[in-house]
Amino acid sequence: MKTPTFWKFSILYIVILIAGIAVFNHAFTSKAQPAIDFSEFKAKIESGEIKRVELSDSWFTGYQSIEKLQPQVGSLLKRDTPEQAYRTVPLNDSDFIRFMDAHEVRYYAASRGGSVVLNFLLTWGLPIVFFLIVWRFLMKRMGNLGGGVLSAGQNKALVVAEGGIVTRFSDVAGVDEAKDELVEVVDFLKNPKKYTDIGGKIPKGVLLVGPPGTGKTLLARAVAGEAGVSFFRISGSDFVEMFVGVGASRVRDLFNQARNRAPCIVFIDELDAIGKSRINSIAGGNDEREQTLNQLLVEMDGFDTASGLIILAATNRPDVLDPALLRPGRFDRQVLVDKPDLKGREAILKIHSKLVKLGPSVDIEAVARITSGFAGADLANVVNEAALLAVRGGRSLVSHKDFEEAIEKTVAGLQKKNRIIAESVRRVIAFHETGHALIAAFTPGSDPVQKISIIPRGFGALGYTLQMPVEDRYLMTQEELLGKINVLLGGRAAEDVVFGEISTGAANDLTKATDIARKMITDYGMSDRFRNVALTMRGAGILGGNDSQEPRFHREYAETTQQYIDEEIARILERQYSAVKDALKSKRALLDDVASALLEKESLDEKEFKAMLEVSHVKNITFQ
Repeated sequence: MKTPTFWKFSILYIVILIAGIAVFNHAFTSKAQPAIDFSEFKAKIESGEIKRVELSDSWFTGYQSIEKLQPQVGSLLKRDTPEQAYRTVPLNDSDFIRFMDAHEVRYYAASRGGSVVLNFLLTWGLPIVFFLIVWRFLMKRMGNLGGGVLSAGQNKALVVAEGGIVTRFSDVAGVDEAKDELVEVVDFLKNPKKYTDIGGKIPKGVLLVGPPGTGKTLLARAVAGEAGVSFFRISGSDFVEMFVGVGASRVRDLFNQARNRAPCIVFIDELDAIGKSRINSIAGGNDEREQTLNQLLVEMDGFDTASGLIILAATNRPDVLDPALLRPGRFDRQVLVDKPDLKGREAILKIHSKLVKLGPSVDIEAVARITSGFAGADLANVVNEAALLAVRGGRSLVSHKDFEEAIEKTVAGLQKKNRIIAESVRRVIAFHETGHALIAAFTPGSDPVQKISIIPRGFGALGYTLQMPVEDRYLMTQEELLGKINVLLGGRAAEDVVFGEISTGAANDLTKATDIARKMITDYGMSDRFRNVALTMRGAGILGGNDSQEPRFHREYAETTQQYIDEEIARILERQYSAVKDALKSKRALLDDVASALLEKESLDEKEFKAMLEVSHVKNITFQ
């Protein structure tokens, strides 16, 4: 249960404080008397109206009674008549004392006991308290902007004490090769003598490299959990601040704390934030990020692995890291944490669905098969979305349909059933998606069609044709690449065949098809003139910019070659478009039937689509 916060700062507290001091001053200090002229003050002494005078640096105060010197008499007088007091501003009159002695007036210096304390509180205490409150208020409003001036050099690492991490290797799946590489690190932290006796040294740093969401951070936590040591976690961006020298100071502070708590693991997430290459930097030696990187390099050289201090780091951009970081003696072991294969996805889904109530219809292996290319984070999101869909549907168990809908939501986006679309536009969308589906179904080696829908999803997708591979692919032939271009062009070709005109709905399809054709020529050497020749753009580093910009690229071939590439791309796309268009013309009846069914039902699943193909008795289409 969260403890309620009673003392939360508010401007009302300042008002209450000032009002309290004013009440205190009013209650415990003497009431201000009206001031009279000094000559009038002396006249009242001479007439006997003033019997006692209190002398201070600021005022001379005269009283009618002698209560100050005779408390018993004064108290009686006070009960009978109220005491009248007069005050005047003191003047430099040397005869004033003799004047009071002549008229037998009692005089004395004002007591400063209570006034000194009160003056100190009002003069020093109140302003100090006020500025402290204002300073605290401003710091809270600013948050951690700049890291705080007083704590700028302190690192922001999240420290988990020994035994505080419950993650184990059993909680990580789909990256078996990466786990095997990190077993040595765990074994060294548990049994360092086994390695030092033979003269071996564990790598100082281990760099986890892989796409986002593949489990790099989870692996680092599993290493710390298995080893049972303290765990320091910090992001690369936490080192760099607006103040010069803060990053280097934080690196020193982090390593000092880590040495004091060794054996331990220091995990730096998003290392590329501070580890970018210095080769193309134009900022010079005063660049804050470069100073931070230099300090990190020095610290990694300055500790001995025998102390049990291991550095783990993660990045998804190893190409931009400084070469000095990757040399032996620093991050001398690089572990690839790639997207999982079929078995890995199945194992990940089983881990994330342990606490989810699954229905008997759920086939984890089938879900893993249709989620090719998904990372671990994507699969965790699919399981969670399936559970939410089941709750939304009022079911107590998650069904296989929930998983299919969760995958579609992840791939294509959220359904927009309430969007009003004109009937003429719906017809165009239906024939467009049917063109994709038919070409995919009749193209050898193409991924099977999982679903066809004309329900809008995501950002600007008025319909979609969902294809899921049956197995993981690591290589593609030239014919398979041309087949992917055919499928992408099938939508526009169907519009052209049926309506005799084209729309803007194929913009994304044309972009993807053009990219494939360009890579066939430039990257894969599949052109007629430059067969087996790579015409890729070469990275030229940062030209005329700073290291926060993306690298620029330049070509290492002639302008005539670039012209040939552009013409060859247009020729390939035109050739494949004509073949796809002719193929759809030959199967116009099937195109109309599938589109009509799609307009009626709004979506067709794999079984319904295959049933319509079997009725047509069409096995394949020849693209010429």
